[in-house]
Amino acid sequence: MRIKGRAILLPDNINTDFIISGRYKFSITDMKELAKHIMEDIDPEFPSKIRPGDSIIVAGENFGMGSSREQAPLVIKESGINAVVAKSFARIFYRNGFNIGLPLIQADTSKIKEYDDLLIDLDEARLDDISQGISLPVQPLSRIMQTLLVDGGIVNHLKKHQGKLQL
Repeated sequence: MRIKGRAILLPDNINTDFIISGRYKFSITDMKELAKHIMEDIDPEFPSKIRPGDSIIVAGENFGMGSSREQAPLVIKESGINAVVAKSFARIFYRNGFNIGLPLIQADTSKIKEYDDLLIDLDEARLDDISQGISLPVQPLSRIMQTLLVDGGIVNHLKKHQGKLQL
């Protein structure tokens, strides 16, 4: 599986309230509408940086920390972000991301610059920064994790395979 996109940089410790502010938790239930407010508390211009289908969030340590709200990864996916690459992820966010089919890739992100063109090759466990001409190793994903991504998450995977987990 290969994922392409332009890097949008974020710092360490992005919590779920930064991804989508808690003030919208009950007032907006439509994911498309909620996605219009992604990251607005830390960067009001963030939604305008997204090129749907051609953007990858690149962050530091502990991405997705905080509450276990499923809205956070859902909003990222709904906004048109192709993947999140970070040095590390909060455990519950990481699980929720794969459950909905959002690629979450662990790598040393310190060399990546804003708007660099990236190509992630999950089969080769490699991230190519095309803009800088460098390759970075990524933490390999298990076959089941890659299968969940291809199928669009656990629910779609189970529907596709009549309720059975397929490797």
